[in-house]
Amino acid sequence: MKWFVGLGNPGTAYQSTRHNIGFMAVDRFADKHGIKVSQNKCKALMGEGHVNGIKVFLLKPMTYMNLSGESIRAFMDFYKAPIDELIIIYDDLDTPYGQIRLRYQGSAGGHNGIKSAIQHLGTQSFQRIRMGINRPAPGYNIADYVLSSFSKEEFKTMPQLLDTTCEAMEHALDNPFEKTMAKFNG
Repeated sequence: MKWFVGLGNPGTAYQSTRHNIGFMAVDRFADKHGIKVSQNKCKALMGEGHVNGIKVFLLKPMTYMNLSGESIRAFMDFYKAPIDELIIIYDDLDTPYGQIRLRYQGSAGGHNGIKSAIQHLGTQSFQRIRMGINRPAPGYNIADYVLSSFSKEEFKTMPQLLDTTCEAMEHALDNPFEKTMAKFNG
């Protein structure tokens, strides 16, 4: 079993914002593998299916970013889901747009969704795929930036970024996370 949690904010107002790239990645993976992410459970939209013979759960917390850990914990407790099978996918200001970085532990780095996950999981040791959204120009408000839409140029290359993220998710199904990190961290 693997469970992937894409971080984002519910509602159409946030649908195409930088902070919702984790939702976008889960949606892309779901579309690619015919998994419907429509079940309302554990404070999340959830879907389940099989990919390469492995049971997969996909979650999009509906708690808003700052409370994402509530949904993650609810799923973990209800399904007795092992933390070492969890991969959280989210936006990262310190990774260049178009790139992903994989880690298996670390601080929240100022990301409120990860801060909430750490708080509710009681550890900083969990697998993650950070999707680059760039850092805004100096003086630009971070909250306004992450809640803004991608530029037209960024939208043009978005499919490639989402596909790379899906490839990393698929690779992590059949391989130890260290091996997936080695392949996708380049």
